[in-house]
Amino acid sequence: MFPLLKENIRIAFDSIKSQLLRTILTVLIIAIGITALVGILSAVSALENTISSDFASMGANTFNLQQYEFSTQRRGSGEREIVNPIISYREVYDFKENFAYPQTQTSISFTGTGSAEVKFENDKTDPEVSVLGVNEFFLSNSGLELEDGREFNYFDIQNNNNVAVLGSDFANGLFKETNPINKTISVRGVKFKVIGILESKGSTFGNNQDLRVLIPIQIARSIFTQPNINYNISIKVDDKQLMEGAQSEAIITFRNIRKLSPLEENNFGIGKSDDLINRIFSITNYLNIAAWIISIITIFGSSIALMNIMLVSVTERTREIGIRKALGAKGSTIATQFFMETLIIGQLGGILGILLGILIGIGVSAAANFDFVTPWKAMLWATGITILVAIIAGSYPASKAAKQDPVDSLHYE
Repeated sequence: MFPLLKENIRIAFDSIKSQLLRTILTVLIIAIGITALVGILSAVSALENTISSDFASMGANTFNLQQYEFSTQRRGSGEREIVNPIISYREVYDFKENFAYPQTQTSISFTGTGSAEVKFENDKTDPEVSVLGVNEFFLSNSGLELEDGREFNYFDIQNNNNVAVLGSDFANGLFKETNPINKTISVRGVKFKVIGILESKGSTFGNNQDLRVLIPIQIARSIFTQPNINYNISIKVDDKQLMEGAQSEAIITFRNIRKLSPLEENNFGIGKSDDLINRIFSITNYLNIAAWIISIITIFGSSIALMNIMLVSVTERTREIGIRKALGAKGSTIATQFFMETLIIGQLGGILGILLGILIGIGVSAAANFDFVTPWKAMLWATGITILVAIIAGSYPASKAAKQDPVDSLHYE
């Protein structure tokens, strides 16, 4: 059995090499469909992996009070769009004073600017640094970890100490070979002592998470005095089983602060990090569907092309089939030979498509700063699809070759 299979494989390769241009074109057609499938699924997987890693650190036990829900606040056609008021400092202060749910801690913060210039001795950064005013719970509620130094404590915030925690890019940028801890920086003319350096978080959608300065919130309010600053409230619950209760209490507390009547809807949003992840993943599902539609259409065309090349091959090799049958070859042996050719061409197209698809995924990930992951699932699907294409496209030509009459085949010119 194995010698016969080996002989069929050898004949299949000889036949493929004799029709090299036709084979290459067919392989490329198959590869295009597989490339579309693997490439898009690779890019989507990289996007999902990046989003998951960015938001996983926040944990499922943290929720936020914000100006809007994650979804756009719009009514039906012709109706007025709802505009929620910003969350002011007075509101976040009142919330922190009145919200007293057990096993929770409340972080308040705001972004003073996204284009600050930070100075250290005679060096300074480009004006692209974000400066955030935060309280002592901001780091833990945001899932941020320190690479060096310490985080803010209660006394830093209450005493308005001029201290700062920096993103990881400062360690290798502004300070070069100098240890930043206990060094003094200047932001808009105000000096701060560096007490901590954050671990690297990378960049997401062009937003560099490692190029920011965290300072006590009251000092930040004295530096950044622009009107209509929107503050952020983040509540971390130690026990996940208390999450719903904490959310309900937070909503009631904030409704009371805004003096909303029982009949009025919330004019603010509440959301968890995993809610946003689920919404984004629902969008990436459409990209997955698009990948399948594109690849199925292309693979359907490649199946027809592969069947056509095999039918032409059967016709061209009619005399060869007759000779092999006259020498005692069984119909199943003839069918196996042609089916093997189809399978080899299909797998060559599949392998080329997988390689090109992975390269596309790596390229997209590198360009968009995504965390690339090897798309094993897409590769398995691609392999299975190429085998299925070979079975569908090769069955009829193989059957036709096996049923040919040896006498008629020997007389064929």
